[in-house]
Amino acid sequence: MSDTISILAITIAAIALIIIGLLSPKKKNLLDILPLNENDRVLLETYVSFYNELNKEKRLEFETRMQHFLSTIRITGINTEAERLDEILISASAIIPIFEFSNWEYINLNEVLLYPDAFNEKFEQQGAARSTLGVVGEGAYQNIMILSQHELRQGFLNENAKTNTAIHEFVHLVDKTDGAIDGVPEALISKQYVLPWLQLMQHNIQKIKNDKSDINPYGATNQAEFFAVASEYFFERPDLFQEKHPELYVLLSKFFRTDLKK
Repeated sequence: MSDTISILAITIAAIALIIIGLLSPKKKNLLDILPLNENDRVLLETYVSFYNELNKEKRLEFETRMQHFLSTIRITGINTEAERLDEILISASAIIPIFEFSNWEYINLNEVLLYPDAFNEKFEQQGAARSTLGVVGEGAYQNIMILSQHELRQGFLNENAKTNTAIHEFVHLVDKTDGAIDGVPEALISKQYVLPWLQLMQHNIQKIKNDKSDINPYGATNQAEFFAVASEYFFERPDLFQEKHPELYVLLSKFFRTDLKK
């Protein structure tokens, strides 16, 4: 009887392991990661200004981390095809905010869903009230990001824009690393900067509400959205952001460690 029970237990354990393997996200071995090809580099040079500002050694590091992202995170088109351009732009968006953190992993993301265009709060792609362009999922959509394909591309096509939806959503994920999307990314911020950051956020949110700021008005929604919106601006138009918002620029440079490059 004991032998029968042992065999049964082993069989159940084996079946459980098989099921877990089938349900778990498929991740490639790091040894299987191939460098980006020349066509990928052309896409990067054409659309991603952040990449163009890096030296040769840093570009190679950026490419390697993009490829690692692409090998571990699924990108799935929903009613659209996720083309190579989309994969390049999504992975670049993921690396830009955390590029100065060499060991950073998006532990709170398994998959990026790509919708053709805007969607509503119920994730419906048809009908009225479709104003959402990107979102970090909760509940049933935990560990999933949803992006508008159109807005993803627009964020990189317009070089003069201060907005980038994909970077915005990845900044939310960075913010979420400490357990809450609240505009205070404790994984990045030293304790000495928390109070100055909170004060500076409230001051600038009020300026947006008073129509005395060029920061996207959506940033006045709450502290979490302000952090994401300000970060978009910081990465998309760093020179202009530094000119218009020097105090914010200094703190975000410390958060994202870009000040270490100078």
